[in-house]
Parts: sequence; structure tokens; C-alpha cells
Amino acid sequence: MIKLPKNAQKIISSVKKRGFEIYAIGGSVRDLLLRRDTRGWDFTTNATPEEILAIFPDSFYDNQFGTVGIKIYKSAGRRTNQTNPTNKTDTSINKPQVSDIYEITTYRSEEGYSDFRHPDCIQWGKTITEDLSRRDFTVNAIAFDGKTFVDPYGGQKDLDLKIIRSVGNPFDRFCEDALRMMRAVRIAAELGFMIDEHVLAAIKTNAALLTNISIERIRDELLRILASPFAADGILMLKSTGLLTYILPEFEPAFAIGQKSPQRHHIYDVGTHSVMALKHCPSPDPIVRFATLLHDIGKIKTYKKDDNGMITFYNHEMVGTKIAKSIAYRLRLSNNQTDLITTLIRWHQFSVDERQTDSALRRLIRRVGKDNLDNMLALRIGDRLGGGARETSWRLELFKKRLIDVQKQPFTVADLTIDGFDVMKEFKCKPGPMVGTILNKIFSDVEKGTLANTREELFIKLKELKGKS
Repeated sequence: MIKLPKNAQKIISSVKKRGFEIYAIGGSVRDLLLRRDTRGWDFTTNATPEEILAIFPDSFYDNQFGTVGIKIYKSAGRRTNQTNPTNKTDTSINKPQVSDIYEITTYRSEEGYSDFRHPDCIQWGKTITEDLSRRDFTVNAIAFDGKTFVDPYGGQKDLDLKIIRSVGNPFDRFCEDALRMMRAVRIAAELGFMIDEHVLAAIKTNAALLTNISIERIRDELLRILASPFAADGILMLKSTGLLTYILPEFEPAFAIGQKSPQRHHIYDVGTHSVMALKHCPSPDPIVRFATLLHDIGKIKTYKKDDNGMITFYNHEMVGTKIAKSIAYRLRLSNNQTDLITTLIRWHQFSVDERQTDSALRRLIRRVGKDNLDNMLALRIGDRLGGGARETSWRLELFKKRLIDVQKQPFTVADLTIDGFDVMKEFKCKPGPMVGTILNKIFSDVEKGTLANTREELFIKLKELKGKS
């Protein structure tokens, strides 16, 4: 028995009580049928925006597309402020908080898409079937009012067949909104579905229309593809349909860069290896997955092959960092996202060698950042598996253990068990360069392992340095 969640049922019940039709629609219904978690609910109705506002006074309407936002609140009561001597209620405490926004859109029909993004003309529709006719894919064109499904385009059948088909002519749908081409790939990557051959043909023909779409919308769809369970398949679909050329033109040439040569372990070209690395990356973070996809992008420009057939990619990590930063800037990623991608790519060539000193490991941790170690290891695991190696080795396991152990040691002067006040007290001096010089000297000995980081040992060292001064 398919049931809507309580908040969705309440909205449908409230609208029906006023004599209007209303249906849950789109991805929320699709995911309900697939028994997948939903991230929000969309509805469509024959009520106008003004009529919806009258039913839900706390809702809002500020667009031309007939969409009203319904605030969904977390359950919260009010309590008396016990610290208030007047025993008045503190209305700033336990106020209901908005946890989500559900959208209700009036039935509508659309005409003309001169910019391949927005309809030139919108008219209110009269029936649910008319409204469903403007939807993108059959699996998103299923309406449900809590009791009855309206499915004129066979969306439930396509869910069973695990296929993405368009509502009507796919050429028309993509000319209405070119981003739908990426959306087809994204939904397929999220659900593990195939894309109908007619839809694929239409994407290949119309791929260039993606240039009409804002970079922010493209970025958001790309990150959702990267976050999906079948992200690697999604990237390969973008490539096979020609969309990748307009999304990541810097990465497209990687599939033409071979890596098979004497003394090299690689079995794939750079592009295929990168996609395989993405496939095996254990992190769910789309930014870490993006870094994994781009980690070898510098090999495109650093490719060299000598007379003996030996292929090299010297300094590809540094070249790749610059390319990745340019990509992040074009996609308008945040500063934190850009820093994470470029850091992981810059230092992904770290050595895993049991002969490495603790100092070498500390240098790596400082470069990458403690918070990014798991992300770097996720990239390394993807890189190994994407090259045909086993997921782990005794060296990698030892390396992980040593990373944990070395973090128990001080990383900076601030981690010492003494500070500048201790130095000034012992040397009877005022703040100045000498204090920093002494602390740096002590930290150097602690870092080398020749001095224990205890107050007792460090005060002995202070007295020794004082005696020499």
C-alpha cells in the first residue's frame, strides 16, 4: 500500500476540503513508488496561487510560474522562561522552525522557449493530464492524490523497465529546457536506469544547446551526478552523448592520452582511469569525487613519450592543480570547495613507503590538513582500484596507522606543553623575537623525537638553553 507522509497528506486534505483538485507530482512520487527516500514534495492543483494563499496564509508566492511555497514546521512548543523573575513567556525560545518548503504549482500550459530555458508564455491549465503533458520524463509525470495515480504516459511501466523516456518528442522537451539533457543522465545515474535510444539520439543532436544554460544550473546537475550511486556511468553517458564537451572541455581530451608503456602499471588511458577511480572512490562527498575524477587531468599537458616508448607525466599534479582551479572558478564553486579540490590534486602523489620518517608524514599532514586526510585516502583508494590494483596493501595499512600515530605528536609550537610566558619567566625577559627563537628551537627537538613534550623535560631544556645564553 503506497502512502504519503503526514505533511503531504495534510496539504492534499486541506486543498481538497476547499473543493479543488491536488496531486503530488514529479520526483517525489517517482521515489515513493521506488521506495526511496524523498527530499521534499511538489504538488500541482487547479487552484490559482491566490486561492492557495488563502488556504495557507503563512505561504508565499513571488514568481511568475504559479508556484506557492508552503512552509513545513518542526514540531515545537513554548515554555516559560524559568530564569525570568516576572515569569513571562520568552517567545524567542521554542518558536516553531521551518524545516522544509513544499511547493504547489497551478496546472499550466507553456508555449515558446526562445532561450531554451524558460517558456515565453504561461497559461493556467484546466486538467491534470494537460499539466502532465509539459513534464520532462515519463517517470516524473506520475501524479498521486493519496488514493489514485494519474499516469497517462506510462511512467510506472518505465519504472519497472528501468528506463528514462521523454514525455512526447524528446527533441521538443530539450528545446524547451536544454538542462533536461543533463537531468536525464543524472536521473539514470541516481537510479541505475538506462536511457531510451530516442532520448539518447536527441541529446546527441542537441548537446550544443547546453551553452544556453547558466553555469550554476550546469554545476548543480554535475555535482548531483557525481553524488549519485552510479556516478562513473553518469560521466561516461555525458561523454557518449557529447554533453561532456560543453561541461568539462578540459577533461574530454584525457580519453585520448594513453598510459600503457614499459615500466608502467596503468592499463587504461587517462580518461578511463579517472572514471574508474571515481567509480571506486569510497567517499560520498561529490567534491572529493570531483577531485578524484580530475586528479590526473594534468597528464594531458605533461604527456611525453621517449624513443623507447616510455611514457612520463612529470609534474602533472602541479599542472593539474592549475587546471582544476580554473575549472572550479568557471563552475563558480565556493572557496572551500575549490581549496579542497586543488589540495587533493596537488598532493595526491604522496609516497606510501615504510621507510618514510615521521617528519615526512607531518609535512604531508600539514600540506593536506588533518581534516582532509580521509578525503586524500579516499582519492588514493579510488586511484589504486581505478588502475587495476587491489584496494589496499600492507604498506597502505601501515601508512594509515602511522598517520594516526604521528598526529599524537605536536605539529606546531602551539602544541608544546610550555608557552611564551614560561620562557619569559625563566629567562626574565620581555616579549620579543628571542621568545619565538627559543620556542622554535625546542619545538625542533621535539619534532625530531630527541626531546619529550612534557613540562618537566621542556623546563630542563629551558634551563639548559639559559645556561648557554
